Amino acid sequence: MDYKTELKPPVEARYREELEALQALDTDRKPLNWKLSPKAVRTFILGSREPLFWNGREIRIRKKYLGNDALVERCIITLAGSRGLMLVGEPGTAKTMLSELLSAAISGTSMNTIQGTAGTTEDMIKYSWNYALLLAKGPSREALVPSPLYVGMEQGILTRFEEITRTPAEIQDSLISVLSDKVLNVPELGEEGLLFAKAGFNVIGTANTRDKGVNEMSSALKRRFNFETVMPVRDVTLEKQIILNEVEELARENQIEMEPDEDVAEILASTYHELREGVSSMGHRIDRPSVVMSTAEAVSVYYQTMLTAYYYGDSRMDMGCLVQNLVGAVQKENGDDLEKLRGYFETVIRDKGGKEGGLWSSYYAARKYLR
Repeated sequence: MDYKTELKPPVEARYREELEALQALDTDRKPLNWKLSPKAVRTFILGSREPLFWNGREIRIRKKYLGNDALVERCIITLAGSRGLMLVGEPGTAKTMLSELLSAAISGTSMNTIQGTAGTTEDMIKYSWNYALLLAKGPSREALVPSPLYVGMEQGILTRFEEITRTPAEIQDSLISVLSDKVLNVPELGEEGLLFAKAGFNVIGTANTRDKGVNEMSSALKRRFNFETVMPVRDVTLEKQIILNEVEELARENQIEMEPDEDVAEILASTYHELREGVSSMGHRIDRPSVVMSTAEAVSVYYQTMLTAYYYGDSRMDMGCLVQNLVGAVQKENGDDLEKLRGYFETVIRDKGGKEGGLWSSYYAARKYLR
């Protein structure tokens, strides 16, 4: 498939050259049916200081996940074993991105995915039927329509289960026997209805801690997973770099010929960090908004401002536009959060504008959009 015109190409398409080079040069031990060894999977996700030389060219493996390196290593080892992997954390902490990177490197595809919602049914997870063929020929493998779990077991690849706690508890529990015995029974097919999972199969789940209590996972299901908590970014410099990396990628994919402004990214990263932590770099105590101040949301705010500058302006980031987009992100769940944002501007941004001047002063001047 040609992904050049797709809005969001899958990970395996975006980084095809890196994956091909790593696979061609990989000489380390790998679990059965894995495309790459655990060492090469780690290199793909966390990057390499030295370039690879493959096919007569220099291939640089850049770092794609700017978080806890040890967490990535534990995730890889979990997937090499018999237990599933569950990534939990607040929204916007790159759980989905990490699951996509792991799946692309290990199985060669990140698209074997179940999207959990309140309307997810068991046949969306396991299998359903082509009813025209079912009526014409009766139950058969030809009439069976495999869903992501069936595909993962049949092909020996990873199945991603996004937002698992959004699905009803009885649907979640349909995973228990599969994760325990690695076998799926299709009763309609009789003796031929037992599908034994091939080597390489496993499940990566994601769950938001904000969804806790919506459809809490049963203890039996939890025991089938190793849990890893993905924490929010705690370092402003790192958060700024994540914003720049993601925006550059979005701009390249959408042919936006505009370079990101690092100073604006630093201001936005500082804003999100301080509102999330409840304290400023200058020692101010801040009323934290109830909304999740996630790095993913910061990327969205920056990119929206960048698009406005590209299409309506002179390709220069406008602080007024940035504040307007920030307001939209902060008050989307609770109108009271806007007052907390005003308080933040009238203390922290006011003092930074007076001390630093420049863009910080322009940022403070744009507080008029908070009304």
